[in-house]
Amino acid sequence: MRAVHTVKEIREALEPRRKPGKAIALVPTMGALHIGHEKLIEMARTECELSVVSIFVNPLQFGPNEDYERYPRTFPDDIEICRRHGVDFVFAPAAGEMYPLPQLTFAEVTRLSNHLCGSFRPGHFRAVATVVLKLFNIVQPQRAYFGEKDMQQLAVVRRMTADLNLPITIVPVPTVREADGLAVSSRNRYLDPGQRKVAPLLYRALKEGEKRIRSGEKDAAKIRADALRVLDETPLVRVDYLEVVDPDEIQPVRIVTPPVRIAGAVWVGTTRLIDNVLVGT
Repeated sequence: MRAVHTVKEIREALEPRRKPGKAIALVPTMGALHIGHEKLIEMARTECELSVVSIFVNPLQFGPNEDYERYPRTFPDDIEICRRHGVDFVFAPAAGEMYPLPQLTFAEVTRLSNHLCGSFRPGHFRAVATVVLKLFNIVQPQRAYFGEKDMQQLAVVRRMTADLNLPITIVPVPTVREADGLAVSSRNRYLDPGQRKVAPLLYRALKEGEKRIRSGEKDAAKIRADALRVLDETPLVRVDYLEVVDPDEIQPVRIVTPPVRIAGAVWVGTTRLIDNVLVGT
């Protein structure tokens, strides 16, 4: 495994490895790797001949009051995880390498980014789409791997890839969960023991919504109300949103016709957690 830190290095390293019929995989991450990332890497290694993991905490996608400075950075541990899983290259650029000039050009996927997290984090998905497009242009993979926990991000990247005719297959990887249902996330390490105990309530709320749909309820407002009652169990949880949306267009629905996703974002203390469940046919 080789770690490189500049665009020139990763391009030069990959160029002689490009062969017809041999796929390059990209796993974009912000580091602080955990078992969810490991699943992405495992799938990439299984399906492709060469794997690249990018580690870059993208400053553009953090708002002025968000956690860019305290976002966990665990590069030595991340490198060891990549080495253990047989990753070929880690691309870990500095912010100045990715943005050598003030960024004046952006990728933006409208409509899909208007609701859910987009309502609470203005400009977030424009920054995500921009950095992912930059990584796609730098690495030029055939396949790229994204977790379904960040389902709005996944939808935005899929649509950008389709709209811009990028020759890349976007591969979704199911959410990895702790034994109590909490979706694995780099931000979980912010939770103190008391907060960690109540954090799985978000997943329980989503599952309550799923249960109501499977019992035949079609009114999204009623489903949402029943799910929100689960989150009323403790004052430690503050809700940003809990919605039933179309899984591709990320638009709220009034009458549920599966498949739909029930998606939520909550604050537990000073930590924002997101999660979702897909309710199929």
